Amino acid sequence: MLAKQANDMASYNRLMNEKLYAACTQLSDEQRKRDCGAFFKSIHGTLNHLLLADKIWLGRFVGQPYAATRLDVELHEDFDALRMDREVEDARILQWAGALTNDVLVGELRYNSVVNPAPRKYEMWVAVTHFFNHQTHHRGQVTTLLSQMGVDVGVTDFLMLPDVVERNAN
Repeated sequence: MLAKQANDMASYNRLMNEKLYAACTQLSDEQRKRDCGAFFKSIHGTLNHLLLADKIWLGRFVGQPYAATRLDVELHEDFDALRMDREVEDARILQWAGALTNDVLVGELRYNSVVNPAPRKYEMWVAVTHFFNHQTHHRGQVTTLLSQMGVDVGVTDFLMLPDVVERNAN
């Protein structure tokens, strides 16, 4: 992963979160919180997990660990509060990714796992790739749940990111 790729992934992350949350507004609070059998039970639970995980990973990346003891902590019961916090976190991710350098990405990341509190060490580019892949994985779960409820999120392909389309036109 190069610094430019991380920046593109941060832009993609924000755009897809905006689309996902907009789609979620078509549902009632009860529908968003209904246990659908997903790993984090509901759409709301999955969105909460994704925000929590992003806070944990970004904290590791910037050297300001985010305290969490579980990955299913409900950060916000209220959807609007969850959405506002998501927007703030996505802005932080964009700012962080915009400042990344290739030198940082060839370094390493050391941290203690939340799930299994043992020291871990990864090449930074591997951890950053995981960070963005994790987001896509859980957004895919939410888009499936939304589709099952009759809500179409629309195109979610990275290749349709406006910056990517523009750079690759003609």
